[in-house]
Amino acid sequence: MNQQLEQLLKNAKAAARVLMKMPTDEKNKALLVIADALDANVEGIIEANKADLKAAQDNGMSKAMQDRLLLDEKRIRAIANDVRKVATLDDPIGEVIREMKRPNGLVIKQVRVPIGVFGIIYESRPNVTVDIATLCLKSGNVCVLKGGKEAINSNKKLVEVMNEAVKDLLPVGTISLVTVLDRSIVGELITANEYVDVVVPRGGAGLIQFVVKNASVPVIETGAGICHLYVDKDADMDMAIKIAINAKIQRPSVCNAIETILVHKDVAEVFLPKLVDAFVPTVQLKGDDKTRAIIDCAEATDQDFHTEYDDYIVNIKVVDTIEEAVDHIFNYSTKHSETIVTDNDEAAAYFMDALDSACVYHNASTRFSDGGEFGFGAELGISTQKLHARGPLGLREMCSFKYMVYGDGQVRQ
Repeated sequence: MNQQLEQLLKNAKAAARVLMKMPTDEKNKALLVIADALDANVEGIIEANKADLKAAQDNGMSKAMQDRLLLDEKRIRAIANDVRKVATLDDPIGEVIREMKRPNGLVIKQVRVPIGVFGIIYESRPNVTVDIATLCLKSGNVCVLKGGKEAINSNKKLVEVMNEAVKDLLPVGTISLVTVLDRSIVGELITANEYVDVVVPRGGAGLIQFVVKNASVPVIETGAGICHLYVDKDADMDMAIKIAINAKIQRPSVCNAIETILVHKDVAEVFLPKLVDAFVPTVQLKGDDKTRAIIDCAEATDQDFHTEYDDYIVNIKVVDTIEEAVDHIFNYSTKHSETIVTDNDEAAAYFMDALDSACVYHNASTRFSDGGEFGFGAELGISTQKLHARGPLGLREMCSFKYMVYGDGQVRQ
């Protein structure tokens, strides 16, 4: 194993034993110190981020992906405020989930506990570095972070600022960053069962599938986001356009942005021209044959419907029925987030019951698939699997549990 990684993992494992029993007030104190340190180091963080942005521009990174990478003063202040919000959240550790008293007098308590060491592998969003570190801290976990090379300077600076702030409050290894850029290091991290309790990949489908297929450490699969908007025949057209704009244009590079719009044939000739007015020239439109018979756009291929663009591109398909829309989503969705716009409650109920995605919406943007918007505080990611947790991963989803059993001399007969 790479020597740097092994030392980080040893430190993390040792730190986890301290964090698992750290009082809430001490964790909150560390979080507030981190928030203040981020505010105090805005200029240094921006300078580090500029180096990453320059490299991104030189390498031809798309504008949308550059936006993911950007840290300006407003975003850094917002990150610091998010850390303060995490400090105000209820600490899940020690919470009694249920309590039972057996006929033999044993008292059994199911109690939330930290998972331990999180290995987090993610791509270009440096805000994730702080989000994950602080969520792990609040939930009594430690983190070993492996960010993408495109954000290496930003991530180094953020971890440096956080660790300097808490050096007298937390054990070494509470927040660690793997700075080795060789891709082989990911394979070592996700097979380090001796040290790592769970691995969480955050990024594109390629990264996620690599981790899922190659990890021996348990994985929480956070999903690529091929999300869908279905405009029903009974939809309010203005509402549908408003939701489409928010779900695609507000921030196209995030996983809860839509990639495909499905439109019922009965409203296609009304809705699609309105969509053109709202989207063009900002968004490139790709459509099936029925769509292209109504509006001028590029052809959408089967591969397009399987693509998470993370960019100002959207697919459009005209469907004959709501059942066809649901079938399409089942075929192409990554089970992240889907939404229906309709004034027909029966259609909405069918859509929401028939789909198997982590988050399903009626008359609302998929952009709400977010731990902060759900009231969880910051989030670890959006899980598209069914075990161990699903949807936005907040503090409780970052915990395991153990049984504490109290007796007065009982022995099993």
